[in-house]
This record gives sequence, structure tokens and C-alpha cells, in this order.
Amino acid sequence: MNLQCRVEISLAYKAGSQIARVLSEDWCRRELYCAACSSNRLSPSRANTPAVDFVCPACGQPFQLKSLKAWNQKKIVDAGYDSMLRAIRSDRVPNLLVLQYSTDWLVKNLLLVPSIFFSETVIEKRPPLSATARRAGWVGCNILLDRIPQDGKIAVVSDGAPVKARQVREDFSRVRKLAEVPPTMRGWTLDVLTTIRKLGKARFSLQELYAHENYLQHLHPHNQNVRPKIRQQLQVLRDLDLIVFASPGNYAVAN
Repeated sequence: MNLQCRVEISLAYKAGSQIARVLSEDWCRRELYCAACSSNRLSPSRANTPAVDFVCPACGQPFQLKSLKAWNQKKIVDAGYDSMLRAIRSDRVPNLLVLQYSTDWLVKNLLLVPSIFFSETVIEKRPPLSATARRAGWVGCNILLDRIPQDGKIAVVSDGAPVKARQVREDFSRVRKLAEVPPTMRGWTLDVLTTIRKLGKARFSLQELYAHENYLQHLHPHNQNVRPKIRQQLQVLRDLDLIVFASPGNYAVAN
């Protein structure tokens, strides 16, 4: 299927304060498909469903939409910090759609982050609202996109050009086995995978990962056995077919 990247705009919506959200939700309802199955549409969620904007009518996968004009590849603002942590720990985070639109209402970029890529280490706590704010003391959070491995940032639209649906579904399917890792352990798996991807190499060594020991220690300050944990997670990633063992102490990124 081919996405139409122009967001159609009516005069009635132009005056609305929620223009971006109204238009982007309407575009997703008309144009988007499910990355998790063969369904060629997504259905709006029921009214007042927390954090979920769309649901696949075939497989039930939930999706949350974030629409913005500015494109920040490092972080995006999300909702409540405590509620996000609860959702991560109970494995109830929806898949995230990050949509960037242009001043002339074109969809410039659309990023899909599968729900399995959310861990506590990619959530940043924001300062509480001031005492004079309407929701004084409320604490929000940011999603740190730069801590999510590239595997978990699937392009649906890139620089205004739609990515083929078959490629999007293949990319989604490739990482689905991460759901087999319990949420309480998945953070370590994802952080080691992110570190591997940041090496930018098809082949890498255990020693190269050890060079990032301090970074992983910073993310997991209560763990005092980082090197054994790295070796453990390499075995997990191998079992998930995301890396392969090339020789003792040497690994390769799976194709």
C-alpha cells in the first residue's frame, strides 16, 4: 500500500486550538496500517482510553500518537512519570507513533517505536510543576529516543517518502522476540543492544563492549557486576537472533 503524505486540512479545522492533533489523527485513521499484522487500517480507540489512540482491528495491537512540528531525535515529551513506569513494569506500554509535520501540512517523518523497546532507562523524570501551576506538583517525563536502539526506531515515512509497508512489517517482526524477555530484565537487554548499535560495526568484540562499562553502570547504578551482565545479555541477544557468535570473544550483528 502507498501512504499519501499530505494531511488534508479543512477551513473548519484551521481555527481550532487542537489543529495538529485533529489533523494527524485523521490522517492516521485514513492512511495508516498495522505493522504487526496484515491489517491495512487502524481504528481509533474508545473515548478516554489512557495513552492509546489507535488499535489494530485484527490483532489488537495498541498505538499512541505523538504529533509535532519540530523533530527532536533525542527526546520527546510524554505524560506522567509514575504512570509511565507502572505501564513499563506491567508491560502495558502501547506502540509509539511519532509524527512530524511541515508548515504546509505534509507528513515529513513518521517513526514507529514498538512497545517492547520501552524500559525504565529510556524514561527521564521531569521537574514537578510549580506551586502556581494548575496541576501543582505533577511530575511528567521525557522519552529518551537516543537511548533506544536503531532496531526500535522503525521508519514509516522518511523525509516525506513513505517506506514500503512490507519493509516496515519485516522490521517489526524481526524484533518481536524481545517480548519473550520479561519487562524486569528487558532494560538490560535493550541497553546492551543500544551499545552494540552505537559501535556502528558489523563485527565487534567483547572488549569493545567492556569499554562502555561505565555508561552501563550509570544506567544501572545498583548493579555491581556489569561485565558478567554484559556477557549474559550477549547470550540473550544471540538467542533472540539479533547477534551471532563469530568466535570466542567476537560477535557479529545478525542480518
